[in-house]
Amino acid sequence: MLKNAKRACCRGLEVDGWGKIRNFTDYFKDIRLFSIGLSLFEVCLALNFYIIFDFIMEQDKKIKVGITHGDINGIGYEILLKALGDPRIVELCTPVVYGSVKIAGFYRKNLGLPEFKLFQIENADDARDDQVNIINVVPEDTKIEPGQATPVAGAAALEALKRAAADLRSGEIDVLVTAPINKHSIHSENFNFPGHTEFLEAEVGEGKKAMMIMCSENLRVALVTIHDAISDVASKITREAVLERLSTFNRSLVEDFGIHGPRIAVLSLNPHAGDNGVIGTEDTDIIAPAIEEANKRRIMAFGPYPADGLFGSGAYTKFDGILAMYHDQGLIPFKLLASENGVNFTAGLPVVRTSPDHGTAYDIAGQGVADEQSFREAIYSAIDIYRNRRREREATRHPLRKQNYDKGSDKLPAEPKDDLKE
Repeated sequence: MLKNAKRACCRGLEVDGWGKIRNFTDYFKDIRLFSIGLSLFEVCLALNFYIIFDFIMEQDKKIKVGITHGDINGIGYEILLKALGDPRIVELCTPVVYGSVKIAGFYRKNLGLPEFKLFQIENADDARDDQVNIINVVPEDTKIEPGQATPVAGAAALEALKRAAADLRSGEIDVLVTAPINKHSIHSENFNFPGHTEFLEAEVGEGKKAMMIMCSENLRVALVTIHDAISDVASKITREAVLERLSTFNRSLVEDFGIHGPRIAVLSLNPHAGDNGVIGTEDTDIIAPAIEEANKRRIMAFGPYPADGLFGSGAYTKFDGILAMYHDQGLIPFKLLASENGVNFTAGLPVVRTSPDHGTAYDIAGQGVADEQSFREAIYSAIDIYRNRRREREATRHPLRKQNYDKGSDKLPAEPKDDLKE
């Protein structure tokens, strides 16, 4: 009987594939399973084999990590080569670098890094699981000037980003990790965005709004405004904006980080949370009402708290996430606390993108002293977030229908007429 069930499982694999099967009835209707002389019990047993086999194959599948080389004159190639030079990385994922074999060779040689093979491919579909793969996206004669911000470096960064974004959108790679770019160098008529976050929102966001979350093992800081001039911040802090960010942050903490029922601390815009209107009214008139509305929507948000008090007292450790009003308010304490383990994650989008929490570091480019740990953590985080999303989808794919019972009655609720069989 067991042998027959295994045979049926294999036959089932040839028939349709689990992704196309809606329910067990579709299997029962397939005469090819019964045509090999199986009983109904053996067919059910075969289905169990199939489900287990499919689950194991899905879990065992290596995640394909797309990696852009960033600004070629910064520390991008140094941290990239140091992180990917560890042979254990290909045991964890399948790296696909969007860059240049020649530029990689230049930095490896000049920095005296250990040699390892870069497997050159034309498309991400050709990537080998046991290799660090690379796709050439720039001309062979691209000029390298370590430590210099040049239009050539900006164009090279953009080419890698565009190619990787296209592959991410089409599903040829599973996640994206981006090396740092110089926003001035990359800015052109083809790139009119403040940074990676806004570019990816436009390219692969499918109409959804991106959110920057800085994350480490025990600290997650999100921003209401991202790359905005400080003179424009106050006008962009609206009740709707704070509420939207709280909703996105809460959802990300659940789906991307696996934290159910997260507690979110909301920072004030003004010093001392405005001192009841003495130092600005935004905290009492805008932020506090947004928090109250979030609570009504079952989001556990608290505050607004003065940033210096929350971080200085260590109270931030009591929360799963911190929502800051603007860039430096959140990133300065984050980088001091997370050190080299910090990661920049673009939340709110249907795709996963991470990056190290530092910039191009022109001042140390080409010197061999750059620390690759944040870049390595960005790879790990992208993989973890991808898996968390997959687990959350599986766990919530077929929720049980809510059953309403009359209090004090043992009677089962009547089924809706639409569900009754004719």
